Amino acid sequence: MTTLYLVESVFNGTITDKASFEQKVEAVRDEIGTQGAGLIEVQVAKDLSRAFFIIEAEERTLVNESLRKLEVPVTLIKPVRLVGTELEEVKKQAETVNYLVEWNLPENLTMDAYLERKSKNSVHYDEVPEVKFSRTYVCEDMTKCLCFYDSPDESTVKKAREAVMAPIDTLTELS
Repeated sequence: MTTLYLVESVFNGTITDKASFEQKVEAVRDEIGTQGAGLIEVQVAKDLSRAFFIIEAEERTLVNESLRKLEVPVTLIKPVRLVGTELEEVKKQAETVNYLVEWNLPENLTMDAYLERKSKNSVHYDEVPEVKFSRTYVCEDMTKCLCFYDSPDESTVKKAREAVMAPIDTLTELS
C-alpha cells in the first residue's frame, strides 16, 4: 500500500533560480520513479527558499534515501492525508495555487475532530469569494497541516482563514 509523504526542504541559498529548481524537481521525479514511487506535486516559495514535495511511496526510507542521493535537504518528512479534493485531481495539476498556510495543530486534536471542524467551517469560505481554497495535507501524527489557496494577495488569505476560524502559523507566497 502506498502512502503520501510531505517532504519539506529548506535550500539555504543552494537553489538560486527557477531553472535550477526545476532541474532538481525533474531529478527527484526521475529518481523516485525508478523506485516505484511518484512525485504528486511540488510547491516552492516565491523566493526559492523552501519547497514542499508530496510523494506517493511504499515506504518513508525510499523517499528519504532518494532525496539524500540527490542532495535535496530534508527538514521534515511525514505521512499525510489529503483533504478537500481527490488525489487524481491533484495529479492533473489543473489548479493554480499561489499561497500556502501552515498551521501547527493544537495538542489533543484528533483527525476525526479536525475533519469535523473542517467540514463545519469550510462553508464560510463563501464569505471571501476572491479566495479559492484548493486542498489541505494533514500530517497523520496531527502535528501540522498545509492548506493551499489561490488568492489575489496575502490579506485575502488571512481574511479567508478568519472566516473559517483557522489560525495561520506561517503564510508563504508560492512561485
